[in-house]
Parts: sequence; C-alpha cells; structure tokens
Amino acid sequence: MGKPVTTYQKLRGSYYTPKPIADFLARWAIAKPDAKVLEPSCGDGNLLEAAALALIERGANKRAVANLIHGVEIDRSEGRKATERILSLGIPALSGLIHTGDFFAYCKMHLSDKRLFDAVIGNPPFIRYQNFIEEQRAVAFELMRRAGLHPTRLTNSWVPFLVASTFLLNKQGRMAMVIPAELLQVNYAAELRYFISNYYSQVTLITFKRLVFEGIQQEVVLLLGERNAGGHTGIRTIELEGIDDLASYEHTEFSNRDLKPMDHSTEKWTQYFLDKKEIELLRELRSNPHLTIAGDVIDVDVGVVTGLNEFFVLTKQQVEELSLKPYTKPIVSRSGHLQGVVFAKTDWKANTKKQVPAFLFSPPDEPLEELPEALRAYINSGQDKEWNKGYKCRIRKRWYIVPSVWTPDAFMLRQVHGYPKIILNETEATSTDTIHRVKFRNGAKGKTIAAAFLNSLTFAFAEVIGRSYGGGVLELEPREAEELLLPLKQAYMLNLCHLNEFLLAGDVEGLLDTTDNVLLINGLGLSVKDVKMLRGIWEKLRDRRINRK
Repeated sequence: MGKPVTTYQKLRGSYYTPKPIADFLARWAIAKPDAKVLEPSCGDGNLLEAAALALIERGANKRAVANLIHGVEIDRSEGRKATERILSLGIPALSGLIHTGDFFAYCKMHLSDKRLFDAVIGNPPFIRYQNFIEEQRAVAFELMRRAGLHPTRLTNSWVPFLVASTFLLNKQGRMAMVIPAELLQVNYAAELRYFISNYYSQVTLITFKRLVFEGIQQEVVLLLGERNAGGHTGIRTIELEGIDDLASYEHTEFSNRDLKPMDHSTEKWTQYFLDKKEIELLRELRSNPHLTIAGDVIDVDVGVVTGLNEFFVLTKQQVEELSLKPYTKPIVSRSGHLQGVVFAKTDWKANTKKQVPAFLFSPPDEPLEELPEALRAYINSGQDKEWNKGYKCRIRKRWYIVPSVWTPDAFMLRQVHGYPKIILNETEATSTDTIHRVKFRNGAKGKTIAAAFLNSLTFAFAEVIGRSYGGGVLELEPREAEELLLPLKQAYMLNLCHLNEFLLAGDVEGLLDTTDNVLLINGLGLSVKDVKMLRGIWEKLRDRRINRK
C-alpha cells in the first residue's frame, strides 16, 4: 500500500496516496501537455511526481514540466522531499515549484492575482476541528463563506480544502481528489454537496469495495469534477473492487457510463449508486401526499449517556452481590438484546437471567455522605479507580447521578445491520446511547407505527437518508430517523404479533411480501412493478454497505 506515513502526516490526518490512485488522478485530470497543475497539500510529492509523469506522457518536455507543476506544503521538510523527488526525474526544480506555507492563505493570494490552474489533484489532510489551527481556520472559513457556505467550528479541514481547490480552477479545469466518503452522506457536508453540484458541469464518483488504507476504517471516494465552462450534465458513480482496478479506467472518459441528472440540493449522494429510474421513483415518492414524515408521529432522542457503562450498567449477579437492587432501574444496553418489534417484561427478565447488563445504577440525588452504606461503598469503589474523573462524569454536579433517565414508548436501533424498526417498550426500561428512545406524538398508536416501519419503501429511504462507514452498519441519528417516510394508510390492518413472528423467524422476505401488499399496493396505490423496484433499491444499497470491507 505504499510507504508508511510520517509522524507529521499522522498528526494532520493525511495518508500516503497509493501509486495506482496517484497515477490515475494525474492522468485523468491532466488533459493536455501544457496544463498548469496544482497539488494543494503535496507532502513528500508522490502526487506531484504523478502529475509530472502525466505531463511528459502527454508530450511536455521536462523543462516545460518544471514551469507547469506547483505544490503547496506547510511542512518545510516534506516540501524538500517533494523537490528532491522531482529532481530525481531529471526535471529542474525552479523556485516556484513548492510553496511552503498554509494552503488557504496561498489560495486567497492567488485569487486576488487571478492565477488559476487547469488541474488540481490531491489528497487533502483530514484535520479534525479540535486540531484546526485558528489562524488557518479563519482564512479557510472566509473562503467557504465566499462560496455561500456556513462553516461551523465542527467543520473538518478537508471541506474548505475542497472549496479552495475548486476556486483555483479555470473555466475548463478539472479537479481530482481523494476525499472521505463522508462527502456522500453526512449532514455537515450537505452544503458542500450543493456547492459541488452547482459549480461543476459533470461529477464522477469512484468508490472501492475494499478499504484503501490498511488498518484504517476510513472509506474514501475519488471525486472527479469537470467545469467544462458549460451547463450541468450530471453525475455518475463507478464502484470498483480495489485500487488496482483503476488501471482499466486510466485513459477513458467514462463515456460508457450513463450520467444521472444531478439534484442541485443538499440531498445525500448515496442515491446516485442507483439507476435513473430508481432515483426518479424515490424523488416522486418524496412528494407523495399520502406518505407521512416519521417526525410527525414520533420524537426520536438519544439513549442514556452514562459516561461509563462499566460502572453504571450492571448484571443481575453484580446487583445482588453489591446489594444495589433498590437503587437500579431496568435498562437495555445493546441492540442485540432487542429481538422482534416488541420488548416485553419477559424479554427483560430473560436478559437478566443471561447475566447481560440490564440494570442501571440509579441512586438518590443526594450528597455521598447521606447515602446508605451499600451505595457509599460502591461509589467509593468507582472513585478509587478514578472513574469519576472521566469527562462525562466530572462535568456533573454529582458524578454518580446519570441525567435524562426516562422510559420511552419504544426503542429504535441507532446502528442497523439489515433494516430499521421500532420496538414497542412494554417495560419500565430505558436504554443506553447505542439505542434511540422514541415517544409517540399527536395521538399516534404504537402498534400502527411499528407496523408501518416494516416495508420496502421505508427500508429503501433509510439507506438513502442514513449513513454507513467502513464497518458496514447503517447509522441513523435522531434527526435522520425522523426524516423517514411512512405509509400509514391501512397500517392499522396489520397484525403486529404476526409480523413479530416473521422477524423472530428471520423471514424478512415473507414479512415484506405481507406488509408491502397492505401498505404500498393497497394503501398507497403503488404498482407491483414499483414495489419490486423499491425492494431492489433497499437490497442494492444494503448489500453495497454490508459488503464493504
């Protein structure tokens, strides 16, 4: 996978770009022998080297290449390595080859001088907001605001890197970048997706089934943007097994891949892994007046944040041995402890017998010295281990009192393997923050809502609305869960106990055959063909995330 990263690269979150990717980005972005090329975070120069070789391949002589390639690098020692790498190719290293300094300041200076490039290629550093130097952040955010974006202090550095790089392209320019796959799906990149869809005439996304960087659960996408000084022609997606498969695409213009109409909005780009007809069906359904937005009938909130489950979430054996039973409340601590769509008292008791953590330590909110001896002993044991000094614990008035402990009407899984569901809560249990807590709104009946969640349409929209990472799970944050679409008409006709039997038996196909017929065909009036397409959308996007390793 190429050279190991340097200490500085680890600090700023930038990883050595594998040669197949570097070569591909350069060969695609550089379309002519006199193209002016920028690498905005060049490190030791492997992408800059690929750019030089691509120019030579296009017909440029080495003296000309020296005037055409430009790199920006904030670390002086890395910049020297980049210069040496170019010299080793027999290319003279002219004074303007590497600019040592902050890229955002460089961008601002070049924009004022109207110095633009034909191609920008790179692998921007992934600096989390906590480590983003304020001086650099100020200029970066100024550039983002110039693009009409509204950055916050939670914005990671790669976002303004992408915006600034875009500004430095001329009207016929091309950008080729290695970008975190978060671009496709996270809410904080929503404005960026809108900006890209409006700025570029054509966008190509290349993803990989296998993770690019070994040992790092960070999925990446190759973002290829073409300005072309023309109208918006669309977006295409290409999914490859691994980076070695890039070789077959090195000299193509992807003409054999259909462009899909780009929705110039903040919508997530996961939808573009579907074909045109599938995308059109989803867009049509979004405006269907007979579908209910989940947030109209449910409030979704995070589970209990204990700050230290090891101390606060206990097994039955621990509770009995420590004499803590009167000072506990029932809790569900893991999604695997919720089976089916109903969580009954018998289910919670079955969990306790298995010695799974099912008791939340919940002492009276009183000073330590006023508590019973058993409580004082347990709390003191935690303090002896300095568990009270963890961030979530130490910011509380009393570290041993967990806030926001309430019993929900239902549960919803935060991280999903197959599909989302509502689990009715027939106990007094709450849940940890691995599980969302749900309250029903506006007189909504729990059984009806739980039944309405189980259909191909809602499953398909969950894949588009949620987000997934390298591990293959689908994650739905509360706000995203409330954006799901529900076919409530005729949901009351479904027998939840019957549906629960399907789930417990693992027969999801049988479940959907039943619910789709009632909810989507009879209730919503969709055709059998449309329902089959919705089922296919869910399966396609589900399998795509699950199979990513």
